[in-house]
Amino acid sequence: MNLLINEPPLQVLPSLATKVGLNEAIVLQQLHYKLLISAHVYDGHKWVFNSYQHWKKEFPFWSEKTIRRTIRKLEENGYIISTDQYNKYKIDKTKWYRLNYTKLGYITMGQHDLSSESKCPDTCGQHDPTQGDKLTSSSEDTLTAPITKDIKSNKNNNNVEQLDIVHEIIAYLNKTAQKNFKATTAATKRLIHARLKDGYTLEHFKCVIDTKVKQWLHNPDMNKYLRPDTLFNATKFESYLNEKQSVPTNQTHLPESLDLDFSKGEDL
Repeated sequence: MNLLINEPPLQVLPSLATKVGLNEAIVLQQLHYKLLISAHVYDGHKWVFNSYQHWKKEFPFWSEKTIRRTIRKLEENGYIISTDQYNKYKIDKTKWYRLNYTKLGYITMGQHDLSSESKCPDTCGQHDPTQGDKLTSSSEDTLTAPITKDIKSNKNNNNVEQLDIVHEIIAYLNKTAQKNFKATTAATKRLIHARLKDGYTLEHFKCVIDTKVKQWLHNPDMNKYLRPDTLFNATKFESYLNEKQSVPTNQTHLPESLDLDFSKGEDL
């Protein structure tokens, strides 16, 4: 029996396998392929659903235990996002999967783990839109579609990464500012896409959010402005990005001339 490419092969990038593990890279690559041809779109993302038994058919060289462990690791590290909320019946626990293309873009560029607490980049406040910073990975590290007989083209695939960035930004805003905005709102998506088109990156959005949250979160008059249409507005975003992170505006300071002598006790 000839074991050399007489059947559709699986593909894996050595650079990706080095960073996430061989088994994990194989699963990510195959999930990427399945998303390319998926017709299931929910909340602005393409999804695929599979039971572990069906995954076993796709990866017959692994035990079901290995598949479970590999997928669980990818979920815990944030490379795969999964849910069972799209099943027709509540009793059905089949899982739906999509890739976090934003995080994959970062690891292929050797950036820090997006699951960690975000900090302003070194260039915070010094953004140059002419440089065209992007969140996309380099061409040699981009996930490619496996060579299979049923591969289909997907003209909307170029939008997948920007959809993930929108969700990442709004999720960060909601967590940091204690809000509950939706990433699927048309006006919000337009604002974020416009700033991305200007050349700003995910880290610049987080920098603006961090700066204004520190200033406005505990200020009753300003808290209401911790919203996408204010923070990501074309006329405000760059100025917010260039601000120094300051103390909250409602912090009370004692006048310098006030002399407090606690040795005298209190007057009852």
